[in-house]
Amino acid sequence: MPSIMSTKKRGPAYRIETERLVIRCWEPEDAALAKKAIDASRDHLREWMPWADTDPEPLEVMVKRVRHFRAMFDLDKDYVYAIFNRGETQVLGGSGLHTRLGEHAREIGYWIHVDHINQGYATEVSAALTKVAFEIDDVDRVEIHCSPLNLASASVPRKIGFVHEATLRRRGPLKDGQPVDSMIWSMHAFDYPSRMPSSAKMAAYDVRGKKIL
Repeated sequence: MPSIMSTKKRGPAYRIETERLVIRCWEPEDAALAKKAIDASRDHLREWMPWADTDPEPLEVMVKRVRHFRAMFDLDKDYVYAIFNRGETQVLGGSGLHTRLGEHAREIGYWIHVDHINQGYATEVSAALTKVAFEIDDVDRVEIHCSPLNLASASVPRKIGFVHEATLRRRGPLKDGQPVDSMIWSMHAFDYPSRMPSSAKMAAYDVRGKKIL
């Protein structure tokens, strides 16, 4: 496994293929599919995702949002991913390897289309992105944050070997104007080889389509 002191840059991974999914950088032409998925799932998501607790946005706004995601990706400032079916005809959700924790860490977030929950997609995505974070992005730590009331979300890091470090009171995003509790799950580079399930099949590609994992 690469060291966090490595100077050879292999990523970022623009495209990741798992057994059932394509996880890739958003493109402007994905805006219509993104809007369709979010609008269909808004009632399901608004309990846990503050950004979903709004009225549906015009397509033009979604186009700008997706262009922003792509720009941040290209500038190595943040890595927001779309989750597609293997044929890339439907957005099944969204995820990310977010950089807000600092230079040598990533935070994984995820949401799944309401019609595709309880099929293990969030676990499949998070396992793949954890592997990308350690083996391509060369980080020292990966975290997943979620509400302790969101039992489905909390089961994801548990399944793939993350450690529940703490539940922080009133540290999470605002809900009805009030901060909520937040569970912090983590995995470090030194325990990744022994804790991460090794059975998941995946491949990752850089911006030129060259396989890097």
